Amino acid sequence: MKKKIFTVLGLMSGTSMDGVDISLIKTDGHDYFEQISNEFYEFSNELYKDLISLRKKIYELKDLDENIVYIGEIEKKFTIFNAQIINEFVKKNGTKPELIGFHGQTVYHNVKEKISKQLGDGNLLSQLTNCSVVNNFRKQDIENCGQGAPLTPIFHYLISKQINKINKLTYPLNIINIGGITNVSTILGNQEIQKEILAYDIAPGNCLIDEWVRKNSNKKFDENGFLASSGKVNELILNQSIDNFQISSIKDSMDINDFDISFVKGLNLEDGCSTLNEFTAYLISEGLKKINQVNNIEVKNFIICGGGRKNKKLVENIYKYFGDKRLIIKDIDVYQFDGDFIESQAFGYLAVKRILNLPITFPTTTRCKNPSLGGQIIKNY
Repeated sequence: MKKKIFTVLGLMSGTSMDGVDISLIKTDGHDYFEQISNEFYEFSNELYKDLISLRKKIYELKDLDENIVYIGEIEKKFTIFNAQIINEFVKKNGTKPELIGFHGQTVYHNVKEKISKQLGDGNLLSQLTNCSVVNNFRKQDIENCGQGAPLTPIFHYLISKQINKINKLTYPLNIINIGGITNVSTILGNQEIQKEILAYDIAPGNCLIDEWVRKNSNKKFDENGFLASSGKVNELILNQSIDNFQISSIKDSMDINDFDISFVKGLNLEDGCSTLNEFTAYLISEGLKKINQVNNIEVKNFIICGGGRKNKKLVENIYKYFGDKRLIIKDIDVYQFDGDFIESQAFGYLAVKRILNLPITFPTTTRCKNPSLGGQIIKNY
């Protein structure tokens, strides 16, 4: 029987909190996927400051309760912003989606407490856009003893198969997403889907560098790694930080609150960027090595996506710390995929998976007990 093709919007707002990625795709929720259009919408200065302010207030579970009114106020503003850009995007493209995949803005993630809190009112968004919404993607996985992250590996698997049809890939390969946190999907090749994907959060991504830049300048991130390239690494601080910090397990999901930048306090803007860039690259390379060690495999072929791929100094340092000249890192853009919008496209795809009652996470991707559905379906119009 011919599978239904859905026209769906996917939304993603990452830990940089600078705006929302929106993607229009077509997919059957199985093995068909087509990119239609992508757009980035920057937050207003007011909303950006509100989100940063809120994140600073939430470090523990009790902070969610203590700030419940404030959270509600910011969530409403955030949802209205998303509705406005959706309506603008739809008008511009002339195509109304059948469904919206709405990840929301993560403000707290702690699997030990079985909670992952994303801002975003699915009922309000459905009402304002006159469209069905799937949100709250992480809840079912966490309730099934999973880590609630990463969620995109099943989409990484799909696009790797699409790439392989045109450009033969060498398996196993890693698709590395450097967002606020760095996560990796290892695609083994030639096995059934539940055994073919391994996935992990492995290290910080942009979060430390972004926070440093925000605190010490009027910029939001280190564009192309320019500040890091302009600065000088403080070797003493870097080596002490590497000695003092160990990621306990790549089997645990990560949150930006797992890391801090206090160890570079006192450095100037450029030197702090340079030192944090090296520290982040070291942790990413160690995470990649640990994946090889844990799974007794040797992966040398990497495809990189996410905002961090544009930080040339970071990618250069990952090469350096990995220490193997046979390593091949290719930008996903060379395969005609826009590396800025992989996650927003993924949440459109995952929304269709939910409509079809198909799992989005597996024991090999999030450590859940059994393959898990993801997302709550909302129709409020």
